Amino acid sequence: MMTAWLYLFAAILLEVGATTLLNMSEGFRRLLPTSGSLILYGTAFFCLSRALRDIPLGIAYAVWCGFGIVCIVAIGLIVFRQNLSFTAYLGIALIIIGTVLASMAGAVRH
Repeated sequence: MMTAWLYLFAAILLEVGATTLLNMSEGFRRLLPTSGSLILYGTAFFCLSRALRDIPLGIAYAVWCGFGIVCIVAIGLIVFRQNLSFTAYLGIALIIIGTVLASMAGAVRH
């Protein structure tokens, strides 16, 4: 079961890297970020498929999305100097709370 969570964590990191490169690809006009993005997405989905052997789909997808969103927002703020409103920060806080609750529920297999 721990291996499944490691695969899920790897899938999240790979997807975050792929999404970051996707932003840098300028609409698939730059070859290197585009290629890197596609490779990372493929590898992320492979890792996700391995995680789904032991983690229920709904829980895995909730954790994947929640942590991915938070990481991408952080990269947007730090790397790409994007600005967010108070409401956006509040929404992200709710995503974090929901992701933590979903991952806690995922530790129990029904």
